[in-house]
Amino acid sequence: MQSDANASHQHIQPLNAQQQKPPVAQDNLQKITAFMAKHQIAGLPRNFELVYEAMVSRNAEVARDLLALGAQPSQIALDHLGLKHRLVSHCGLADEHVQSEATAALKRLAEQVSFGLIRKQTFTRALESIVKSIREDETRGLSEIMEELDFLDSAARDLIRDEAEIKLKLKTGLAQIEAAERTAEAARAMVLTDRLTELPNRIAFMNRLEDLYDRDSAPFGTAMLLVDIDNFKEINRQFGDEAGNKLLRRLAAVFRKTIKKHDFVARIEGDDFAFLFSDVGATEAQAIAERLRTAVENNLIFATEQGRSQGTLGLSIGYAMTADTTTPSELIAHAQSALATARTTPRHPIAGYGSERPRSLGRNVA
Repeated sequence: MQSDANASHQHIQPLNAQQQKPPVAQDNLQKITAFMAKHQIAGLPRNFELVYEAMVSRNAEVARDLLALGAQPSQIALDHLGLKHRLVSHCGLADEHVQSEATAALKRLAEQVSFGLIRKQTFTRALESIVKSIREDETRGLSEIMEELDFLDSAARDLIRDEAEIKLKLKTGLAQIEAAERTAEAARAMVLTDRLTELPNRIAFMNRLEDLYDRDSAPFGTAMLLVDIDNFKEINRQFGDEAGNKLLRRLAAVFRKTIKKHDFVARIEGDDFAFLFSDVGATEAQAIAERLRTAVENNLIFATEQGRSQGTLGLSIGYAMTADTTTPSELIAHAQSALATARTTPRHPIAGYGSERPRSLGRNVA
């Protein structure tokens, strides 16, 4: 489970091990439903996710902010809170809102352009009428002609002013649409980003896997690595969730610095991370796993708040190759099997799927 810090308010207590009673899922559902009913929160999926994050996922910031909304929070306030904490369903809501704003801006632009065309057509008809009357009535006096010319001059000035206003409104409207597109893109990015570590999340990882297999030819030469922190639950139990969160953020930073630009790393849940390395064989995958583990041992020393060192952080790593699979789910299953094997050998917790001899594709993994 994700290790976000505990809430401490009496009205939103995280469900710890002592409070949970079998069946846990049913117990959680009852508590969430009771809380929503008590505070008159509408039974919308996005509201359920928000309350779940506060009560079950042990996100102290969400719990604190939810309590600050008062006894009967409005839907607008709840939605703002969900957007603030980048909850998935609320990011989708933001995307819909942005699309609505862009549509409204386009409608306003269309109305302005239509208004400008009407003014131009009116001016053109007036000009044609005056020219026709001058040609057909040669007896008209100079003063009458001058009045009509003054009218045309005034109409032309109005037209020029309207054109300038339309140009400005078009520029403003286009800027609003561009801003809406950027906001929508940011909302989509939030859906794919892990809030704690800022790494890609499980959704982003699954999208990358789907793209890998959604090609004309079967994927070849890509390794998937699953990395798990040894005894992470014990770290949380002894030193608290905030210490665990800090550790996860530091670990993510080490991973970013260790892999190459075209490689991919994601936090898929709790203390589990997944990697994709292209143009490698099993031999290179083994070497990469060794390098990742060494980088963590050399750069990440876990210490308590009192400053006492707890030694280096241990990792278990399992890897699998796309060459041995035909679907993303099969690749994941192979990597999970390898990780389970790695956990059984703490002295050298790195394992590849299968017993075949490692193959090399020649990539330089240094």
